[in-house]
Amino acid sequence: MITAPTLEDRPEQPYVAIRTQATMQELPTVIPQLHGEVFAWLGRQGVAPAGAPFIRYLVIDMAAKLDIELGVPVATAVAGDGRVSAGVLPAGRYATLVYTGLRDGIAGNAALLNWGAEQGLVWDRWVAENGAGFGARLESYLTDPDDEPDPEKWETEVAIRLADDQAR
Repeated sequence: MITAPTLEDRPEQPYVAIRTQATMQELPTVIPQLHGEVFAWLGRQGVAPAGAPFIRYLVIDMAAKLDIELGVPVATAVAGDGRVSAGVLPAGRYATLVYTGLRDGIAGNAALLNWGAEQGLVWDRWVAENGAGFGARLESYLTDPDDEPDPEKWETEVAIRLADDQAR
């Protein structure tokens, strides 16, 4: 299931993350492993998460590797330590939707991108050396697997930031 897309204004959001490069096939292993490392790091620092864990797509090359961050929002900025870095999701207008089930990830992203094209939206993106670069494109994992073991019931939000020079 994929919800109807919406537009929303978001404030900047501090987070901590581990950056890596992975193929699409590696994501099912990389995502839980690195999110686990980030949550463990937060626990050692005594910092509580301030939202759902996410994957931030910095550069997308579906045929090769994705340049990504596996992150967790925090209430206030904290310093990283090398392996775990601190960042800020930029404030701005975002297009969002929610999909249910792991199998709908590509379809959910495609639905949001297609809807944006139909609406004449301009994404905060550019042509990067190794694919399409994004200022802020993320998938936030709204369902805790400890609370819902069935992956086909997991809800994930896709959010893509629009370019600042957008007509409203």
